[in-house]
Amino acid sequence: MIHELAIVDPTAKLADDVVVGPWSMIGADVEIGPGTIVEPHVIVRGPTVIGANNHIYQFSSIGEATPDLKYRNEPTRLVIGDNNIIRENVTIHRGTVQDRSETTIGNDNLIMAYVHIGHDSVLGNNTILVNNTALAGHVHIGDWAILSGYTLVHQFCKIGAHSFSGMGTAIGKDVPAYVTVSGSPAEAKTINIEGLRRRGFSADAIRQLRRAFKILYRQGLTLDLALQRLESMLGETPELQVLIDSVRSSERGIVR
Repeated sequence: MIHELAIVDPTAKLADDVVVGPWSMIGADVEIGPGTIVEPHVIVRGPTVIGANNHIYQFSSIGEATPDLKYRNEPTRLVIGDNNIIRENVTIHRGTVQDRSETTIGNDNLIMAYVHIGHDSVLGNNTILVNNTALAGHVHIGDWAILSGYTLVHQFCKIGAHSFSGMGTAIGKDVPAYVTVSGSPAEAKTINIEGLRRRGFSADAIRQLRRAFKILYRQGLTLDLALQRLESMLGETPELQVLIDSVRSSERGIVR
């Protein structure tokens, strides 16, 4: 399953059915789980752990050291889960000891062509990063978030679960869960209604989330007062807890 023109370091640990295409290089301290396919012209450097049933397309650079100037070749790593699709020319860097010492990719993500994922970033599950999206270091992306093409995310930003960014969005503050943002700089527009419908949210839950968006963004309330009102709605709409938590955990402030 390993092409004769591939270069695999003898210390790398590959499951028996891993496919490695010609002219790909698998470096030292790399582990790759069963069912994973590495197409031609891919570089994987360690320490990196890649799970099962991933598909990494040509010309991607996985697990390279970060260009962050504070990095001094410490033994940081990259961890990738299962069932991810990593398309052409994607770059994913390892972590730094100043943060988590690890960049983490979850499961079932679609990472499209020319995406960059910077050091110490955390990508959840079932996300979509469309072509040319770029995450600076220390970015956290929640489950089911979708970042449209050419989205730029500033370092230390958090993107909430089920959120959505429009094409060419420049995000410099945290995006709460469920919220759709667009523009440069990003502005909150509405709830990600279509995405929630596709994921099976009830009509009533979506209606309440739209109401919550108006409380948070359209009624001129202070953030504390808006959150108090959202918390009073939790009994009838438990889905609001994810939104509340994403706002309360913000350190950079939320997109307004």
